Amino acid sequence: MERLYDVKCDYKLLNPLKLAFVGDCVYELLVREKLVCEENYPVGKLNKMKIEKVCCKAQAEAISKLSSFLTEEEKTIFKRGRNAHTHHAPKSASDEEYHKATGLEALIGYIYLKGDIKRVREFFNLMETF
Repeated sequence: MERLYDVKCDYKLLNPLKLAFVGDCVYELLVREKLVCEENYPVGKLNKMKIEKVCCKAQAEAISKLSSFLTEEEKTIFKRGRNAHTHHAPKSASDEEYHKATGLEALIGYIYLKGDIKRVREFFNLMETF
C-alpha cells in the first residue's frame, strides 16, 4: 500500500461522494506538482493554469477519453460516482459534465485509497496526453 496517510481504510465501503472528496484532492495535487515542476511561471499564472485542468469540463473530457482504458471494477466505481446524488452543480459546468467529473474524482479517490499509486499515475499521464 502506498498512500500519504498510511492507516487502514475500508475504501470499498465508502460512498462515492467520499471517494470523490479524496479523488478531487489527489488529482489537484498531481496537477499542481506537474505545473510547479514543468513550468517557470509566477504562482498566480500557475493557479490559472491549474484551474483550466481542475474543472468539471476538463475532467469530463478526460474521463470520456479514458473510458476504454478502464477495467470493469473501475467502470463500476466511475458509474457509482457519476450517478451519486449531489446537491448542486457549479454554474460553469453542465449537469452532465459535473456528474462525469464527480465519477472521475470518485475513481481516482478509490484507486488512491486502494494504494495503487502506479494506476493513479497511469491515469494522470493518459489524461495529460489527450
